[in-house]
Amino acid sequence: MTVALMWEARAVPGRGEDLLAWARAQELSRAPLRRETLRAPQDRVLVLTWWDAPLDADLPELPEPDGELITRAVHRWRFESVAVD
Repeated sequence: MTVALMWEARAVPGRGEDLLAWARAQELSRAPLRRETLRAPQDRVLVLTWWDAPLDADLPELPEPDGELITRAVHRWRFESVAVD
């Protein structure tokens, strides 16, 4: 089974590049099948990782950034792959 972990944070206004650099510099304790980092308006950063594991597996996740860098707590979701079209 493939599970995707989604990590999304919103930077303090004007600190989007800092948050992006911080997220890209984070190393996980083991490597996922795939890792993709994206950005969006309003200084948002999204990191998706894909794993060959069950939905409830104990998987490494990106930590919470320093509170001075983000405007709110990080949002995290897990998704189970059902199809590749």
